[in-house]
Amino acid sequence: MVRRSVLFAPGDNAELMRKAAGGDADVVVFDLEDAVAPADKEQARKSVQSVLSAVSSDSHICVRINPVGVSATADLAAILTDAGPDSVMLPKAGSAEDIEALERLLREHDTDLPVLALVESAAGVLNAAEIAAADATDALLFGAEDLAADIGASRTSDGREVLYARQRVVVAASAAGVDAIDTIYPDYGDLDGLREATEFAAQLGYDGKMAIHPDQVPVINDAFTPSDEDIAWAERVVTAADETDAGVFEVDGEMIDAPLIAQAERVLERAREAGQR
Repeated sequence: MVRRSVLFAPGDNAELMRKAAGGDADVVVFDLEDAVAPADKEQARKSVQSVLSAVSSDSHICVRINPVGVSATADLAAILTDAGPDSVMLPKAGSAEDIEALERLLREHDTDLPVLALVESAAGVLNAAEIAAADATDALLFGAEDLAADIGASRTSDGREVLYARQRVVVAASAAGVDAIDTIYPDYGDLDGLREATEFAAQLGYDGKMAIHPDQVPVINDAFTPSDEDIAWAERVVTAADETDAGVFEVDGEMIDAPLIAQAERVLERAREAGQR
């Protein structure tokens, strides 16, 4: 499935959850973790369950639960009804054992929902490969804000303090064959900055980016959607590859080999997922 934009909505605000579900985000996350104060968790569970039962959406609906060992059990008991989510997000994923523990809880409810694993700690970054390779993991998400707090780093506009971790997460996801989703851009009013950050994430190999405001969604979707020019180039490359037995050939004056063929095929796959072909 396409996961260009992953938009969060607070689980204690039914109106915002319904609004998010009616928008253009590929994935909408009803958040029971950081967006909800501890005293409001129980009411938020009821609100999420109510919206899940009533909402009709073209978006993939996910619920971010609290970590296993905190209140994940209560979260799952509330949301895994007949009208449950399409997936669950596990925050603070620090090891494959965390994913396996959640998988066991899901089996207790007779479900095997895919898990979106949020890597946002030093342990999670170091164990990113095993987290991505866990059976239930369907996507790996990079959380720069919590990571910076965990390691005592100061956040900068260019993100150089988390670049190693950002790259490690996308490599781990690629090795396991799951989606990689980039961190949020906290200044939701700075759409130019968001576009630059999102384009850089796409260059790193990410498949999508998390969003905290609906206005961010169009920018993110656009950055992860191939342009008409990119699609036309990719089609010429794939067509030429099909028509030749040579290992290296020329398209538009450019020498094409196996890595560029793979890049062209990835462009066309992204275009199909986005409904462009």
